[in-house]
Amino acid sequence: MHLELLKVKGGKKLSGKIVASGAKNAMTKLLVASLLSDKKCTFYNVPNIGDVEITVDLCKEIGAEISWDKKEKILQILTKDLKTSYIPQRFSGSNRIPILMIGALLGRTTEDIIVPTVGGDQLGKRPVDFHISALQKLGATIEYREMKKEGAYLAHAHNGLSGSLITFPFPSVGATENAILAAVRAKGTTIIKNASIEPEIIDLILFLQKMGVRITIDSTRIISIKETKQFLQVEHTVLPDRNEIISYALAAISTQGRVFIEGAEHQLLLSFLDKLRETGAGFSIQKTGIEFFYQGPLRGGLHIETDVHPGFMTDWQQPFVVLLTQAQGSSVIHETVYENRFGYTHTLKEMGADIELFHQCLGNKECRFSLLNHKHSIIVRGPTELQAKNISIPDLRAGFAYVMAALLAPDVSTISNVPFLDRGYENLTHQLASLGADIKKVAVSAKKYEQHSLAADSKKELHLHPRVS
Repeated sequence: MHLELLKVKGGKKLSGKIVASGAKNAMTKLLVASLLSDKKCTFYNVPNIGDVEITVDLCKEIGAEISWDKKEKILQILTKDLKTSYIPQRFSGSNRIPILMIGALLGRTTEDIIVPTVGGDQLGKRPVDFHISALQKLGATIEYREMKKEGAYLAHAHNGLSGSLITFPFPSVGATENAILAAVRAKGTTIIKNASIEPEIIDLILFLQKMGVRITIDSTRIISIKETKQFLQVEHTVLPDRNEIISYALAAISTQGRVFIEGAEHQLLLSFLDKLRETGAGFSIQKTGIEFFYQGPLRGGLHIETDVHPGFMTDWQQPFVVLLTQAQGSSVIHETVYENRFGYTHTLKEMGADIELFHQCLGNKECRFSLLNHKHSIIVRGPTELQAKNISIPDLRAGFAYVMAALLAPDVSTISNVPFLDRGYENLTHQLASLGADIKKVAVSAKKYEQHSLAADSKKELHLHPRVS
């Protein structure tokens, strides 16, 4: 048995052109939303990544017919009938999609729905209280059970769902999506207050409207959905992945290079571009995309607070921290979306980064984690020279931050747990190599892989970052 490692030799400037992929966090949810309908849905700009593969398998499991032309990035799905409402335990921990199957399936069946517990990155327990509360308000019965030594959620709406008023205490992305999906087939009207309005949710709303759903959203985070009984065939182009875009942009700038990203959209990146300009980095917004480039020494002195959209996205802070290790001065990042998402900085510090963690809210405001004793603020001081290291990836976004750090280290870094990257980045190795990076995947024996993991000294408890539902 052979496993793969990434070998990265730093010191190369990244330069060239790439094309933005479709958004992981949009495509996976659109596939689940298609299950509401018995009509064909056709998607364009579909990313060929691990999370989409897993979601395709989930949909096939319950009866969807799917054809996927990976070269042309076109996927068609048709779910005439459900053959089951049971999601097997083998999907437990695969990604965060199974919990959304509840919302999609409640309106299509009065049978019991069984889905495994929430998975995805190793970010600790992911509370689903907001999901469950919203679905219960619509009339669903939901309970948690231990099954085959692992947990599962059992849900049903034997008498159907009814519209309701749902108010979230925090604009949770996943819970908003679940509530929208369930509300589509609920009798009457559902109003969702304090909803998440991420671009991927707007993309979901646009798709549902094409499908025949009566759905609106206003400027105060209120979404209104009316019961839908008849659906239409849909063609839909997936929006570009803003996380992928900023990842390659920051990698190019930190290596003092230049990259043009075709398909990058200005409106998806406003708060990111504002902070990027503060560092003195350059970008040029053009008709077909955005060019990002280094234009002299980078400036620190930034203050960043992560927030729900339209704020600075929590998935942007990990690669931005690596950029700030190359900037002159001290910068503060205050994480307000996740309870403790800075575990990845331990490895960066071992590579030479000057990063200090704090329990306090180092920001303009106290966040809801201020009294919970989580290390949710950091100070980054730069510039610092990073050193190569054997690295074990704990989750997707930390994984790219480590790749960036390896691109800056002059010697060879070896990286394990590569499948985390494959979940969210299409052809990552090829893309970086096309920009001039010295990076390659190498196959090794299971024994050598295990030796690498031990050498990486990845302390699991340092990478547990409980995530808000």
